[in-house]
Amino acid sequence: MASAPLIALRRVDAGYRHSTVLHDVDFAVDHRSFTGIVGPSGAGKTTLLRLLLGSLKPASGTIERSPGVAVSYVPQLETVNWNFPITVAECVQMSRTGRRLPWASRSERAEVAAVLERLGIGELAQRHIRELSGGQQQRMFLARALIRRPQLLLLDEPTSGVDISTRHDVLHLLADLHHDGMGIVLTTHDLNGMAAHLPDLVCVNGRIVAQGPPDAVITPDVLEQTFGARMEVLQHLGMLVVVDSSGPGRLAG
Repeated sequence: MASAPLIALRRVDAGYRHSTVLHDVDFAVDHRSFTGIVGPSGAGKTTLLRLLLGSLKPASGTIERSPGVAVSYVPQLETVNWNFPITVAECVQMSRTGRRLPWASRSERAEVAAVLERLGIGELAQRHIRELSGGQQQRMFLARALIRRPQLLLLDEPTSGVDISTRHDVLHLLADLHHDGMGIVLTTHDLNGMAAHLPDLVCVNGRIVAQGPPDAVITPDVLEQTFGARMEVLQHLGMLVVVDSSGPGRLAG
């Protein structure tokens, strides 16, 4: 049976200071969504996340939200001031909303500890955030998002700047969260390491070029419309591999 959307964009145009970034977008997400948004820089990937989050209003069209829908957002790690004097546990606790007291209660501390443990960084609770590795930083921001108990989790380039092992771990963590019933939408530039492993992809370049499973979306024609360059798509050990045609042996993403 079809599930009612948590958020639905209907014929939306959106942008900044009279400049349209996205045009005529129809896009809906529900609790079953596990969707990757791919496209070149400036194509509107983050703009689409901001529309879903509600931090950006459309210039035209409508956005329908399920009453009381809870949405959490994980930003790009590069946008964070890692010198801010705060511990991991304090950083996670600060994301709670509706708190009456300036300090954490016993139950709130226990909840933060439980989320950190689930994400495998429980022992880092009292460590300063600047002392974390890239993978640990990403897990901490996932903890900040999860402590708000969202129905929909939005992530902006969650594997940017991390190594292959961390990328693999993040993907598995997100798959576990989705299995528990959470809708997930993320942006990524990583066609081979991330996008090909997601069940649903949206190609964006000022508009939605295509949406569907990877084998229907990761095709030379769709990628050329999205990125403006010809790319070859190969099958290797049952997996899709995107090769940049502009140079021999170069992998896209």
